[in-house]
Amino acid sequence: MSLSTTESQKFVVTKGESISSIGQKLTQAGLLRHPWVFRGAVYYLQNSWATTGTSIQAGSFELSPNMNVWQIVNQLTKGSEDVWLTFLEGWRAEEIAREAGDKLTNFSGQEFLNLAEAFEGQLFPDTYLVPLEYSPQQLVNLLKNTFEAKIAMGLADEISKSGRSLDDILIMASLVEREAKGKSQMQQVAGVLNNRLEVGMALQVDATLQYIKGENSKGEWWAPPLAADKKIVSLYNTYLHPGLPPKPICNPGFDAIEAVLNPIESDNLYYLHAPDGSIYFAKTLEQHNQNIANYL
Repeated sequence: MSLSTTESQKFVVTKGESISSIGQKLTQAGLLRHPWVFRGAVYYLQNSWATTGTSIQAGSFELSPNMNVWQIVNQLTKGSEDVWLTFLEGWRAEEIAREAGDKLTNFSGQEFLNLAEAFEGQLFPDTYLVPLEYSPQQLVNLLKNTFEAKIAMGLADEISKSGRSLDDILIMASLVEREAKGKSQMQQVAGVLNNRLEVGMALQVDATLQYIKGENSKGEWWAPPLAADKKIVSLYNTYLHPGLPPKPICNPGFDAIEAVLNPIESDNLYYLHAPDGSIYFAKTLEQHNQNIANYL
């Protein structure tokens, strides 16, 4: 863009972006003639005895080539009309509602939950830049549309070749997301759960017990389950009911969904999480009990 252009444009500063990178982008956008002008202005203000609290904000801003460097710096330090929202892999709709409610203006978490209830598993976890006044319906649409683009369409061939319904894939991926860390672990756990399904064995996934119990008195959604929880009467209790639970228990990320589509095949029927985060697999109950003795 030429500096002779006076039309304003949206300029985005990402979280953690360096002053050098911002200066380069301002120059490339035609908003400044040289990046060092911006770096020099920020350095001066941050070290000026007369200026306090000068900090570039992440977000989107309306800037114009008519603005001088001091006006641009001032705009970038005043705060954006947008906000960055990060929804983590494995969060349930309630956790998404809480995060959005903490960051957005006049956001109704309950309205969001009412709208999102049918889409658990498809509220795609990612980092989004949205207006502060974003509505629950707009947020549901954004998460769903991202899911459609990245999963339903992005993995369409793999989903078709799997011979499984998208619903079943998402339910399994939600279990894998909560039960494993890292792509390799996820693929191995997906393989174990597939083996259990094939032999008619109950999946016995602790995360389903956590899902049933929901939020505890400390505000935690995924507190470790107790032995007594295995007797909770619920269709989501995978200790009492063989097969997949009725719906996803969380919103899985890309890696968990891919792991379900490309599991590591083995003869393992058991896995164990050690306190250090390691995971140990076993083919027989005897081997599994030995792992318990060794690592718990």
